[in-house]
Amino acid sequence: MSLRTAFSIEIPGWMLRLLRGTLYLWTHPKVFPETPDKLGLKPEIPVCYVLQYRHLSNLLVLDQECRNLSLPRALRPIHTGQVHSRQSVFYLSSETSDAGIDENTPPTTAPSLLVQLVREALRDPEFDVQLVPATILWGRAPDKQDSIIKALFAEAWQSVGVLSQFVATIVNGRDTVVRFSEPISLREILRNEDREERAAHKLARVLRVHFRRQREIAIGPNLSHRQTQMHILLSKPEIRSAIAADAIKRSVPFAEAERAAQRYALEIASDYSYSVIQALVMLLDWVWTRIYDGLAVHHFDRVTEIARTHSVVYIPCHRSHIDYLLISFLLYVRGVSIPHIAAGSNLNVPVLGPILRRAGAFFLRRKIKDNALYAIIFNEYLSLMISQGFPIEYFIEGGRSRSGRMLRPKAGMLAMTIQSFVKHRSRPLAFIPIYIGYEKLMEGSTYIAELGGKPKKGESLIGLLGSLRELKKYFGKVHINFGTPLLLSNFLDVQQPDWATLPAEPKAPWMRDAVNATATELARRINAAAVVNPINLIALSLLSTPKHTADLRQLKTQIGHIQFLLETVPYGDSVVTGNDTACDAIDHAIRLELVRRQPHPLGDMIIASAEQSSLLAYFRNNVLHLLALPALLACLVSHNRLLSRDRAKEAIVGIYSLLRAELFLTWEIDQLDVLLEQIETAFVNRGLITVDNELGILRSPLPSNEANAELRQIGEIIRPTLERQFLTLALLQNHGSGKMTREMLEQSGHLLAQRLSLLYEFNSPEFSERALFANVILNLIEAELLRLDEDGHLHFDQRITAPAAQTELLLSPAVRHSIERLASHDPAPEATAMPAIEPVIAPVMAVPSAADEETTTSTGGAPPLSLLNITGNTDSSADDNSDATIDESNDTKADSLPAHEAKNS
Repeated sequence: MSLRTAFSIEIPGWMLRLLRGTLYLWTHPKVFPETPDKLGLKPEIPVCYVLQYRHLSNLLVLDQECRNLSLPRALRPIHTGQVHSRQSVFYLSSETSDAGIDENTPPTTAPSLLVQLVREALRDPEFDVQLVPATILWGRAPDKQDSIIKALFAEAWQSVGVLSQFVATIVNGRDTVVRFSEPISLREILRNEDREERAAHKLARVLRVHFRRQREIAIGPNLSHRQTQMHILLSKPEIRSAIAADAIKRSVPFAEAERAAQRYALEIASDYSYSVIQALVMLLDWVWTRIYDGLAVHHFDRVTEIARTHSVVYIPCHRSHIDYLLISFLLYVRGVSIPHIAAGSNLNVPVLGPILRRAGAFFLRRKIKDNALYAIIFNEYLSLMISQGFPIEYFIEGGRSRSGRMLRPKAGMLAMTIQSFVKHRSRPLAFIPIYIGYEKLMEGSTYIAELGGKPKKGESLIGLLGSLRELKKYFGKVHINFGTPLLLSNFLDVQQPDWATLPAEPKAPWMRDAVNATATELARRINAAAVVNPINLIALSLLSTPKHTADLRQLKTQIGHIQFLLETVPYGDSVVTGNDTACDAIDHAIRLELVRRQPHPLGDMIIASAEQSSLLAYFRNNVLHLLALPALLACLVSHNRLLSRDRAKEAIVGIYSLLRAELFLTWEIDQLDVLLEQIETAFVNRGLITVDNELGILRSPLPSNEANAELRQIGEIIRPTLERQFLTLALLQNHGSGKMTREMLEQSGHLLAQRLSLLYEFNSPEFSERALFANVILNLIEAELLRLDEDGHLHFDQRITAPAAQTELLLSPAVRHSIERLASHDPAPEATAMPAIEPVIAPVMAVPSAADEETTTSTGGAPPLSLLNITGNTDSSADDNSDATIDESNDTKADSLPAHEAKNS
């Protein structure tokens, strides 16, 4: 006996028997039904079996189980009427899975035996055959797997190659299911059919539906939409037009452009696999248990509530490559559909890329502007998923934040999402912001190196293998907090009330405004879902101390101040502050090796080394926005000793617009009065300030009082942000209006901040991150304090002195002197100061001494406050509190007080 297999090779009968015997050494299928009488076969009518996929292992198992149940053999020849075949079986799909193809789509190549049977049934009205579909599943349903290897090769919706099928028979041979379905009468199926092509189409469709339902029962619904999506996507009119345009542009045949489109589509699309997802869940469960104390999940009920009625787009902050693994894991174990995740093409590397793709990732090239065909295919792919209701996840920050702050959103993916929603208007759409808070990062040392100027490393297989070493370390606990969902329809109603009647034109002004407003709102909602963990508390407290060293008792007090402010001046309902004590927080930071405890006879010290301080700066920045306003008020009072309540509010309001844009603060300007009253009350309750209500004066404690240093340290939380803004303004003033481009200003700010950090700071590379300077510049542009001309140069007028004046009220003279000196020596562009603008730099108000405290007040009528006066000369030894001035042309000595000394002098 011989047989033509899937590879069209004649296999002798003795070899088939040998292969079947070998296969059954480890294969022990479970067969349904257990007895043949339950099938109800009619002995007088011939039997023909149907298999879905063409694999030799499937055929051997089918034939053996027919033999075991005393059923007609699958490998016996069939001779009935004019039908002659070497075997009594045909395959519905010869190579690739048709599980995702629409049931109405005719098969491109019908099996030869199927065609013979249909032709004979149409020729002979008395002819009939019993078609018995046989479903063979190598491996149980993924949710019953207890082995990662078995789960990887368990039955799924995707077809597999020869090698994968061979491995599946080995690892899942003892966990195989064979299900014989009740026979289907060919005569009944083809009743009233008289055309051969239509009859074959109908029979194939019936069998295809049958196999799909059998697999749904066994392994759940088909979430792998790769074949379906490719078929639908490439047939869309927009794609066909783009292919034609690409062919004309490149002067190539349409077929070649079409092949390029197919390659792009396959490069982009995910390839959802139940077995891979289940294997990853098992692996990740083991990883999380090994490296984390646990995963703390907050407000997950928001997901379950909104997912019932809306399509969902998850918008997490991006801190680590672990982010998307964590979210998918949590959604899976809590019974929610795993989203399709937008991933950069840099992750599409060998081994890792295919795994991520099968876990739901779809890939996007970093630069697509010069490839119109690729861009429209990606846009239409995303639009297709949204219109069909697939959950999606992407990071609006673009890349991972190296500094720990929320980065300014990149609205590309968001714009596509909103345009698709406006275009189709099918199911309601909701964005769910997600905050992810780590206590220690796997990429921590890498981020520090990159912020220090080291080039960013691309992802690679070697890098992936190297990261496995991190599994030996301990990373504390991870907090995942689901923020307040943003219902897109409701939000658009506010932004553009008639949006539903407008075309979804990407370049329409209303669409651009709506996208930008949505991006900013989502960034704010992510920040509003922050979780304050023990490491955040340590970072906020310890980094504000000289040399990042604190007495243990004082550190506990400072942590207590911060916790009190977080509780009594809450940022929002979604913020989770935790209930860790100061002692617990310190012990936890020591265990994570982020600080060390130095015993001392006069009291133990908590110390952060240079590297540890850089790591802690990341976690301070995670929650910096929660304390931005309290720190601003503390900075004002501590630097000015006596300050009128009105002047304090004026300064905060003056700088708030820039600060809000940089930190994505949620409060509106008209809410500040109430907030400042709450903060003022909290400071009074903690003994950090005193208030003279009759005069409206805010007073800091005497320098001899410990509370003075404690107040100053709270103000230090916001100081690096203020210094960055001051440096940007100083650079603009130094070079003049219309002399610098946006890129020049970003680069100069970045380089000068690096130098300032190296000269005066205690190793804080995040201070000089270029993206943060880009944010400051963009904030100034959006506030209309800067204007870009057609050549890309930045122009400004006297209005820029207002935020500068408020900023200088918050910084010590020594810090301002250092920044101005560096800015004046910046060699970036050839420029001269604008003579039409009043100098930004003017006398600095002297800080009252302790003796003057009772008689000096800072009121609305105090001398004008700005940066530094560019008139006259000064001795570099001048007292910090004097009205010292600097000549712009004078090369002052570099021995002025360092910033961290000046602020504590």
